[in-house]
Amino acid sequence: MHESLKDLLKKLKSLEIQGAKEIAIHSLKFLRKLAKEKGFGKEFNQAAKKIEKTRPTAVVLHNCLEIIKKEKKIETINKLLRKINQATKEIAKRGSVLIKNNYVIMTHCHSGEALSVIKQAWKQGKKITVYATETRPKEQGIKTAKELSKLGIKVILIVDDAVEFFIKDVDIVMVGLDAIRKEGIVNKIGTYTIAVVAKEHKKPFYVVGNTLKLDKRKKLIIEERDPHEVYVEHIKTLEIRNPAFDVTPWNYVKRVVTEKGVMTPVNIKNLLRHKTLPKYKVRKK
Repeated sequence: MHESLKDLLKKLKSLEIQGAKEIAIHSLKFLRKLAKEKGFGKEFNQAAKKIEKTRPTAVVLHNCLEIIKKEKKIETINKLLRKINQATKEIAKRGSVLIKNNYVIMTHCHSGEALSVIKQAWKQGKKITVYATETRPKEQGIKTAKELSKLGIKVILIVDDAVEFFIKDVDIVMVGLDAIRKEGIVNKIGTYTIAVVAKEHKKPFYVVGNTLKLDKRKKLIIEERDPHEVYVEHIKTLEIRNPAFDVTPWNYVKRVVTEKGVMTPVNIKNLLRHKTLPKYKVRKK
């Protein structure tokens, strides 16, 4: 049975599909199917707008749609999907050199690209320990803890507020990201706090993400999610705010691991100054 637009939007809103990369992959596959059936006309454009509006902070899909607007072909979508998947492999290879044997790593939320680096280091035979934050309120960090522990990696699951308590035991902090902006890196709420704690304790803070996450949009929309994710009971005089992301300024970031290399904040800022996104050479399978 084919997935409907309504089904996809529901999965995106509920975080059944989460992470900028996964949002883009699932959305592009849906739009590819729609384009094959209906072409790149009005129905395609309306569906693309609805999907993008559902998770506006994650920039990968936005950048992919901008590329598709210039070249409305099924092969363009195929190339973008290959690019995203190939980028994760390159990121894993380039980022794993940052992880030394017996390292203790702290991570936050659930990032396929950050985990690809940790998994690659593990496959290389390095003994590692990972501190994974619970990541309130949707507990995506528990997904990370389960995924890594199933491989045999030693994982210690902690609540978000325990970051400072355990940071002294950590060698590096490594997290994913949803968007790369001139102001800093956009990631799951709580990332900024971890970066501040890491800098205070002189622990290097690395972020991981492909260059389709370069965000040149003028306006950043930080999603605010359902208050019931935080507390289910309705109290008339109680207001609940539930932002999904924060922005970590560049002065807290040691390096950014991309498919093009491990870059300094200065390197990234130079890329952001380009008028267009970098050209992508896509390797065919």
